[in-house]
Amino acid sequence: MQYGICHLSIVAVKSMADATSPMITQLLYGEHFKVLEQRKLWSRIRNAFDGCEGWVSNNQISLIDETEFEKIDTLDTPKYSTDLVSYLTSENSVLIPIVMGSCIVNTPTLPYTFEGEHIEGKMEKYNIVRTALMYLNAPYLLGGKTPFGLDCSGFTQLVYKLCGYQLFRSALEQSGQGDALSFIEESEPGDLAFFDNAEGEIYHVGIIMKNNYVIHVYGKVRLDRLDHTGIFNTDTGNYTHNLRVIKKII
Repeated sequence: MQYGICHLSIVAVKSMADATSPMITQLLYGEHFKVLEQRKLWSRIRNAFDGCEGWVSNNQISLIDETEFEKIDTLDTPKYSTDLVSYLTSENSVLIPIVMGSCIVNTPTLPYTFEGEHIEGKMEKYNIVRTALMYLNAPYLLGGKTPFGLDCSGFTQLVYKLCGYQLFRSALEQSGQGDALSFIEESEPGDLAFFDNAEGEIYHVGIIMKNNYVIHVYGKVRLDRLDHTGIFNTDTGNYTHNLRVIKKII
């Protein structure tokens, strides 16, 4: 088994070993992974944080040994950057930009100095909504995981990650976590609302706020009304998503 780590700020993870294939997620700086298959130009990886698998370009990752992988993997309280953009400094004073949610690790492969704002450990539940609002108006990007572009489940995963909690990558996978609630009235700010399509498949997720609002990604990170039917878009005046289930993660 081979192992790797992301040494760049953002790396696209593709559905196939082809530059033209769709991006299914992204690696952020400091995220580590197992290498499941290696080809001349591409490697199929499994992200250690959420188990998401896909293909990355070999010239955008660094291979590490098992000892370094295990050291990172067993950190009790990982550190995550909380500034929109912050910088690492190398020994020769070269600045390396990283985005919010990057993992701050100091290893032989990433021997950089970080002096920006960060969080570590689990935060109180009320911080979920406060953190989510930091992404307000960030644009939609399928597979994205940054304030410069993200999808609905990338958004919820990042918000929970910054508060010290782990979610899977897709809305469907996230819907299998936590405890289901019977009514909206039982929910609290920070709980997750999941929505299904005409075929009954869960494909969308948002974070419940107080006063029957939800923050989610629909064109951008936005606030809309939430009721037993689903999400009521305050701009268009109609329902855009059908409510399927509410889950309490924390």
